[in-house]
Amino acid sequence: MVATGYVVAQRKAEVASKGTGRLEYLGFEEGDIVKKNEIIARLDNEDIKAGLDQAEAELVKAETDTIDASRKYRRANELFQSGSITKTELESAETLYLQTQAILNAVQAAVKVAEVNLENTYIRAPFDGTILTKNADVGEMVTPFASSASSKGSVVTLADMTSLEVEADVSESNINKVTPNQPCEIILDAYPTIKYSGYVKKIVPTADRSRATVLTKIAFSDIDKKVLPEMSARVNFFLENNKDQQDQLPVVVVPKDAITTRNGEKVLFVVLDELAIQREITVGRELSDVTEILNGVQQGDRVVISPPGRLETNQKIETSK
Repeated sequence: MVATGYVVAQRKAEVASKGTGRLEYLGFEEGDIVKKNEIIARLDNEDIKAGLDQAEAELVKAETDTIDASRKYRRANELFQSGSITKTELESAETLYLQTQAILNAVQAAVKVAEVNLENTYIRAPFDGTILTKNADVGEMVTPFASSASSKGSVVTLADMTSLEVEADVSESNINKVTPNQPCEIILDAYPTIKYSGYVKKIVPTADRSRATVLTKIAFSDIDKKVLPEMSARVNFFLENNKDQQDQLPVVVVPKDAITTRNGEKVLFVVLDELAIQREITVGRELSDVTEILNGVQQGDRVVISPPGRLETNQKIETSK
């Protein structure tokens, strides 16, 4: 059974600002990787910084006034106990102390407000991800809710590339053949010769009445950097009655020692004309002392066993006949 759909990112966000202002700094372009809480952009915030400086100065004054009023109140209490002043004078000193304490609390709150307003001018990444699109440029006005053509709502579109999956529409007549965790084969239209293994992650519990289909989410069991959001894909569902036949199909395997890592990718070195040629691979099942290779090499290719760390592509090697 076959269904078609598109690659989508499960975690995707239109990253916008909580404040309003002119975009002063944008530190990333499309394709750049960002970490959670990293500053992506900044709005013009000189006026907010000045407001924070003023609030902090008022806080220092309020703290000084409170300390002075506290001392006077303690002194007045001592004098009242000795009978040197009246109760009215003591109450006046207490009132002054309480007033300065209230002013101090208000100024502390004002400082926090100014700090929050300043933080709102910094646009941070909500999670680790990759910049897909840049929606605003330096100098443009940015608002949380863009209300005109001259202002922008979001600054960038961010996606977590590790959360890519395929959303496929399965016809109502075939949805009874699909079950959670059912194995699948994913083929992207961009790379028709590469087959990715996957499984049914979720069947959305509602149907599209206009198309008589049910949305099914397919997760990748193995994925590489070739897979990008919005790519069209074809999904082959392995039904129970042909799963055993699928397991009996011939597979390409190599010794586990032949697989190594270069720049975070699993690779093999294939021998062609006494030259070591590096190839990126997608691995499948672990079968005893060998590993299944889903793509990257073909049956009959000669591979380097236990390649040294300094081995590079197109490097000449000696082979045993």
